[in-house]
Amino acid sequence: MIKLKNKLVVKLLAFLMLIGLFSYIVYAERPSKQTSTTQEQQSNVLGGLSYLDKVVKIYVPSTYNIDQPIDNSKYVDQSLEKFSTMFGGATSDDGTGAWIGDNKKLVKEKVTIVYSFTEKLDKNKINEVVAYAKELKKEMKQSSISIEVNGRMYFIE
Repeated sequence: MIKLKNKLVVKLLAFLMLIGLFSYIVYAERPSKQTSTTQEQQSNVLGGLSYLDKVVKIYVPSTYNIDQPIDNSKYVDQSLEKFSTMFGGATSDDGTGAWIGDNKKLVKEKVTIVYSFTEKLDKNKINEVVAYAKELKKEMKQSSISIEVNGRMYFIE
């Protein structure tokens, strides 16, 4: 009788696992109706419009010589002009960067992110952005300047 119950339990568990696996495959493979509808709405509304799908950013610090607070507007304007010349336009956003310092405490610094969207971002343009970041790093006496290209951050040291 116990062996019969054990076999029945094993068969029941196997059956439930198969149902679970089947359900996962069926529902995981199909995009939700809402997602499809949203994508259709976007393609209908935005279809035929031109777009820029590449982005490059430079993080302009608000300190000079690593830790001396300054008004960074001169460097932000310089970066806006550089990116506008290179890519046809630029935008800046103020933010706050943070990290844990050597003393194990939070260090915060104001930063301005200058960025441009572009249709074409080739090796020459990226090299030009890196060269500019190196100039900015030297001019502002920083240990590094951050740039971001299509969602990846790089530290120019």
